[in-house]
Amino acid sequence: MTPRQEQILQAIVELYAETAEPVGSLALCQQFEMSSATIRAEMAELERQGYIMQPHISAGRVPTDRGYRFYVNGLGDRPADRRTEQALARRIKSAGEVEQAIKSAVESLAHVTHNLGLGTIGRNLYLSGMASLFQHPEFYGGQQAYEVARLLDSLEEWLAEAAPNDPISVYIGHENPIGRSSGATLIISRFESPYSDRSYIGVLGPTRQNYGPVIGLVEYTGRLLAESIN
Repeated sequence: MTPRQEQILQAIVELYAETAEPVGSLALCQQFEMSSATIRAEMAELERQGYIMQPHISAGRVPTDRGYRFYVNGLGDRPADRRTEQALARRIKSAGEVEQAIKSAVESLAHVTHNLGLGTIGRNLYLSGMASLFQHPEFYGGQQAYEVARLLDSLEEWLAEAAPNDPISVYIGHENPIGRSSGATLIISRFESPYSDRSYIGVLGPTRQNYGPVIGLVEYTGRLLAESIN
């Protein structure tokens, strides 16, 4: 991929996250000093390579799972709003008991990311923000909502079996072992605790989201919980 194509893909990912509308060449012309014909040619090449797709005739383009993966892999530092981080730290550190700390973390992530917050320690799974999850237009009903429900039903068992071991793991769309057709992304952080060697905190939301800040917040919350519990 050329640097120009990479810039265009980044713009498509970020505009689509913001508007939930397919991105056309005219919208991109406002960001780049290029003609609409040049941008259309670059978009056609990105589509040929499988990074974006046209959801229907006469529409703009949206990222594919492959496009999102390229974008996420290219993220450098994951900046999060400092005030949001401070608010998370206050809630978690003032929670006291372990169970309350995890509940506070899950509820806080659901609130600030507008995704489903989730956490697990030992055999206990905590969820918050189901209403927020299904308010996203991707999940208004039909097959994708069913696939998300399947993923949630099997989430605890899958985490126990797969045991993601990195401080942050991102499973985009078809990368999810369950609910592959859900159009959902699972962002999960494993954190150390004396209660279980498989403790996780994270969010589940649509593939269309603002990855940088959300990944940064999940990773930060994992570190907070490890410090607070240990």
